Amino acid sequence: MPRRRCRRKACRAWRAPRMLDLVSKRNWFYLASFLLVIPGVISLMIPPRLRPGIEFTSGTTFSFRYAENTSTSQVKQILSGLGHPEARVQTTGPNQFLVTTNEIEGSTTTPPVGPALPSGRDVVETALAKEHGGFLDTNGKPTNQFTEFSSVSAAVSKAIGRDALLAVLLASVAITLYISWSFQNVPNSARYGISAIIALLHDVLLVVGVFSILGKVFDVEVNTFFITGVLTVVGFSVHDSIVVFDRVRENVGRGLIRNFPEAVNHSLLQTMGRSFNTSLTLIFSILALLLLGGSSIRDFLLVLLIGVTTGTYSSVFIASMFLVTWQQGDIPRLLRRVTGRPAAQTGAQAPAE
Repeated sequence: MPRRRCRRKACRAWRAPRMLDLVSKRNWFYLASFLLVIPGVISLMIPPRLRPGIEFTSGTTFSFRYAENTSTSQVKQILSGLGHPEARVQTTGPNQFLVTTNEIEGSTTTPPVGPALPSGRDVVETALAKEHGGFLDTNGKPTNQFTEFSSVSAAVSKAIGRDALLAVLLASVAITLYISWSFQNVPNSARYGISAIIALLHDVLLVVGVFSILGKVFDVEVNTFFITGVLTVVGFSVHDSIVVFDRVRENVGRGLIRNFPEAVNHSLLQTMGRSFNTSLTLIFSILALLLLGGSSIRDFLLVLLIGVTTGTYSSVFIASMFLVTWQQGDIPRLLRRVTGRPAAQTGAQAPAE
């Protein structure tokens, strides 16, 4: 019987790009992700896994700017003399320093009788302001106060850490339920949601791993801006995955592509350009802010830069590929191979004699 020619426009559309077969190379994409993630995983196994900011450990952070040239070692020496040898000093600009110490009282204590007693902040602030020409404010004018000062107690830091973890977990559960409901008309709809979560975990693990390495090498801390950035990356990653999955559902629903891997491959080719262009636009904006913005949002922007890049990759080459792997039955076969269990037998089998 002669093969029926495909005349419909939609049918011709999916035949054109079949020369680029991404799905068949999914194991290579898995390998690339493994090689990207494994350094961060190794770093997370080595204490300290992350360098938490004062929001998660309790403590005090303050910043100031000296009028004269000063090094971090000189600032550390002054703080050690004030009873804070544990202080970490970072430079944020010319003669500008960011100091993190154990918790320091931020307000002046007023006893029932007698003059007000200076607080821990007053003591440190006064002693530092006497050195190296004194402090300068943001406008370059002399001042006797810190540019910024914040303190977090142990109770507050525990609450922040608990709430941050809860926010990530609730977001993951809500995303899984939403995607499963959105794709309820597709067979095995739960697999779409779980595949998106796999890509999401890939992105989060990569971001956390990179910050673990940066914390050990450059003393980069994990703070509330980091958590905000991670939640933003979670939303971006899932949004990109849903765009691809929606096109998969559309192509499968048309019935023109009976082979599921081909339908996914065609959907990827249709959406890749849009995903890459959108991500590049966002990456350029983040890079501009990193170069021109202040140090206060640097960590947040760094999380976004890493997360947007890996989120675009995972939505195309992890979420969709994992969905194909699951639909093709590769995961059960892998589990049987790992556990050593034989494949399920079809039909009745005569008992061995």
